Amino acid sequence: MVDELNAKSLGQAIDEIAQALQGLSEANRAIAIRAACDYMGVALPQPAAIAGEDAHSSSQEVGTSAPAPALQTHIDIRSLKLQKQPATSLEMACVVAYYLQSIAPPATRKATVTASDLDTFFRQGDFPLPMRLAQVLPDAKSAGYFDSAERGSYKLNPVGHNLVVHGLPRSSAVPGTKTKRPRTTAVRKKAPSLKTRVQKRRRT
Repeated sequence: MVDELNAKSLGQAIDEIAQALQGLSEANRAIAIRAACDYMGVALPQPAAIAGEDAHSSSQEVGTSAPAPALQTHIDIRSLKLQKQPATSLEMACVVAYYLQSIAPPATRKATVTASDLDTFFRQGDFPLPMRLAQVLPDAKSAGYFDSAERGSYKLNPVGHNLVVHGLPRSSAVPGTKTKRPRTTAVRKKAPSLKTRVQKRRRT
């Protein structure tokens, strides 16, 4: 009986996950799955391990030891920037922090971000460098996206996380769209009255 309930719960969870991912692009599905696994503390299988298993089973079937190609699951900061389309330095700082927390290769992941990280990943992401780069993170903290960590370091808080995951790209920032300008109504001069025209003729 317990096994049947567990099977039903598992099937329902799979259906809900599939439905939630259905409207996302392939790249955004990978981001969502990775972020959810990080949140739940679930370790994803490493590409090398998967490739090793495939190679082992393949070599047993055909009698060869040729390794299977490794699976590419990494998303770089430039690809993430193109997906999220940050419009300001504060939004890009949130994207960088989210990338370092959840998407970067395990060897380079970190929970906090510094001005030096922004300089590196703004350049890699092909995002314009602001004139006062050192002020971006303090301003982002004042805007409510970050919490202070160690000196000079900041940690993306739930507000900043939700901005990246659910708030970007903004619908009003879709490239190629033009903002409609309000029509201006020309002011028409009022025609002179008949009395005014008669008086003007008499003067002349």
